[in-house]
Amino acid sequence: MPRQDRLFLAFVLHRRDYGNTSLLLDILGSGQGRFPAIAKGARRPRQPASALLQPFQPLWLAVAGRGEVRTLTRVEGAGPPIPLQGRALLGGFYLNELLLRLLGRHDPQDPLFAFYQSALSRLAEDADLETRLRQFELRLLDELGYGVRLDQVAEDGAPVLADRLYTYEREHGVRHASERAAGPRLSGATLLALTNGERLADGQRREARVLLREILAPHLGARPLKSRELYQRWFGSGAIAESPQRRDPTTARPVDSEEPC
Repeated sequence: MPRQDRLFLAFVLHRRDYGNTSLLLDILGSGQGRFPAIAKGARRPRQPASALLQPFQPLWLAVAGRGEVRTLTRVEGAGPPIPLQGRALLGGFYLNELLLRLLGRHDPQDPLFAFYQSALSRLAEDADLETRLRQFELRLLDELGYGVRLDQVAEDGAPVLADRLYTYEREHGVRHASERAAGPRLSGATLLALTNGERLADGQRREARVLLREILAPHLGARPLKSRELYQRWFGSGAIAESPQRRDPTTARPVDSEEPC
């Protein structure tokens, strides 16, 4: 659990109004894991904490209290906010939603915290959103003990070959493709790119997205992800129909209507 009155590096995963003047936050903290906290009076006029307590803003925090929900006692910026825009911003919301749905409370995950911070920075710097999201999904599964083997065929232990076609089944893993095989079909090249952390080629991105949705589905449950709904609202096929070249509302650049997450 968080140590009282000691500063630690943290990010806000989610925030909502609480009472008349406070905020209820979901925090991811280094050495702390995920936990809820109240920022008392943060919404009062001229209160600087409200502007700092936003997603993607590195923070130094201290907390107090012994219950499940802690109280923030100190809030300081730990650097400038990570500048996510457009699809990258929605990608950041998706990472936050995965952590909220999959991480238990008060379970320190320091390697995952460091990887999350790095993933946000890469989303801000790199146009290859889908490769970054797939890398984070696989790392999150590994850290939670749900890792999958994608470079080996489950039924006979054969190595995956780049020029072969395979399927993935939740109960078994990677299997040789056949007419009777269930699950998504994908190339060996896609499986190897995911295993090696390589940049996904244009033809591999959809395969990788479908695969990771299949792997994550039993852990996420049936409740829809809000980040996907938001992506469809901003960039969905209906909006594309209204404007043949749909543009990112934050950058005015053309965007692909297909969800990256």
